[in-house]
Amino acid sequence: MPSGTAHIRSFVHRRSHITPSQREALDRLMPLWAIPFQRQPLDLGQVFGRQAPTILEIGFGMGETTEKIALARPQDNFLGVEVFNAGVGAMLKRIDESGLTNVRIIQHDAVEVLQEMLLPDSLAGVHVYFPDPWPKARHHKRRLIQPPLVKLLSSRIAPGGYIHLATDWENYAEQMLDVLSGEASLENTVGQGYAPRPDFRPQTKFETRGLRLGHGVWDLIFKRKA
Repeated sequence: MPSGTAHIRSFVHRRSHITPSQREALDRLMPLWAIPFQRQPLDLGQVFGRQAPTILEIGFGMGETTEKIALARPQDNFLGVEVFNAGVGAMLKRIDESGLTNVRIIQHDAVEVLQEMLLPDSLAGVHVYFPDPWPKARHHKRRLIQPPLVKLLSSRIAPGGYIHLATDWENYAEQMLDVLSGEASLENTVGQGYAPRPDFRPQTKFETRGLRLGHGVWDLIFKRKA
């Protein structure tokens, strides 16, 4: 996907409520933990103040999962991309209250961040958890996980790095599996089919409630071939 061409955006514009504490976090903490979008590659070592494996998370929502993973994996850097003010404000609050130093945020469309700010082979992994499922068939073309994006993601991951997706929509899980399996540079870490939820991905309250109601959750973990 060359820069400037049309692409599936990592978000849709929606009105979202933002609390006073989230607004305060945006005003106070953005300069400390956020990186402005720019049309030139990031120096990840400089951004994080150290050389460490960097994991990109696309669409971290309110940041609950990101916070838990970053706390459990202090040896890794986490670059979260989210567009909504409420989510960014909530994540900034989590960074501040948990004392996290290994998380940075970019508030921008993830596809443009990948194209403009991340160099090939620069990431150790990518997390995309519960992206918008666009359940109506006529809207499936709006889903984030499509072949051009997966090819772009794979190009930004170093050989041996991974892509980890999760969804609670079976039809979307099937599409994800087809798309990832169709990317020649990737291989399924479990041979074929879906992976068990890895220990590092915490089960969210929403997910726990869904499982109790009999809803499924599907994880997919593919690695870039060496």
